[in-house]
Amino acid sequence: MKVYGNTELVDALHRMVESGHVPHALLLHEDDGGGAFPIVLNFLEELYGGAPRVQKLIHPDIHFVFPVAGGDKAVSLQFIAAFRALLQENPYFYESELYSAIGIEGKQSNISVNEARSILDRLSLSAVEGGYRSVVLYLPEKLNMQAANALLKMVEEPPEKTLFVLITHAPEKVLQTISSRCLHLRVQPLSEQDQRDVHAAEAAQNVELQDLFHDLLNSLLQRDLMGTLETGEALAALESRERQKAFCQEASNGLRKIFLLQQGMPELAHVRPEDTEFFSRMAAAFKPSFPRLALSCLEKAQQLIERNVNQKILFADLVNQLYIRV
Repeated sequence: MKVYGNTELVDALHRMVESGHVPHALLLHEDDGGGAFPIVLNFLEELYGGAPRVQKLIHPDIHFVFPVAGGDKAVSLQFIAAFRALLQENPYFYESELYSAIGIEGKQSNISVNEARSILDRLSLSAVEGGYRSVVLYLPEKLNMQAANALLKMVEEPPEKTLFVLITHAPEKVLQTISSRCLHLRVQPLSEQDQRDVHAAEAAQNVELQDLFHDLLNSLLQRDLMGTLETGEALAALESRERQKAFCQEASNGLRKIFLLQQGMPELAHVRPEDTEFFSRMAAAFKPSFPRLALSCLEKAQQLIERNVNQKILFADLVNQLYIRV
C-alpha cells in the first residue's frame, strides 16, 4: 500500500525489522483517517519476508481486531469481509466509515472480553508459517475493562515472536496497564498535499473500475468477443479480490441505472451529467431483459470470488455469460 508522509516513522520500523529487534507491542497514535494502516501493513509485509498475503489481508498469522456491536458475543471475525473490503478500497478510512461498512453506525461499539478470549485462543496456536503471530488491534481505547485485563498478561509477557500492533486515536484513553507495555509511535497528520494525493489515488481507482465497466459494455454491444475476453483478463489481473468485488458492485450499480432509464425513471437512476450520454446510449442499445440477466451473472461471480475460485476462469466465464445474453 502507498504510504504518504511519515518518512521517519517508516524508516524507524524498517530498521527494527532489519536489526531483528522488534518490540512485542507497538502503539501507533494517528488522527482519525490519518493513515496508520498502510504504514502497519508495509511494516508487516517486510516482517513476513514480503509475503503478498499481508497486503491482501489474508495472511493466516495476522489477526485483525476492531470495535463491533451486537452484544458480548459479537467479534471481529463476523465482520472481517466488510473490514477487508473497506481497508483495500480506502486504507485512509475514518472510524465512522468502518462502522458504516460493517453496518453498526449509530450503535454502541466496543471490544469485548469475548473478543479478547478469541484473540488468546488464536495466539495459543502455533504460527502456520513458523514466523511471527501478530494482532493488529484498531482502537484499543474501545477495550472494556474485562477485555483489557484478559489481554494484559499476553501483552506484558507474550510468547516468542508474538506481536501486538495497536492503532489508537486517543492514547490517553487506552488503559494504562496496556499502554505502558507498548512502544509509542506518532503517525504525523497528512500534509495538505498528501491529502490531495490520497484523494487523487482514490479517484483514480474508481475511474479504473468505471473504465473497465464501460469497455465491457462497449465490447458486448459491438459483439467483439476478443475485446470482451480482454476485459475479463484485466478483471482477473486486479490486485485483490476486494477490487474484483468492487468491480462487480460498480457494474451492478451501472446496470441498475440502465434498467431504470429503460423503464423511463431517470429521476431514480441518479446518473451524473458527465455519464448521461453513455448510460442513455446503453439503455437504448441493450434489450430490456439484459440488465436483469447480467445482474444475476455478477451476483454469482461475487459468490465465487468469496470462494477463491481461479480468477482467470471465473472472469472468462463471466464475460462469456454476458456475451451470450446480449
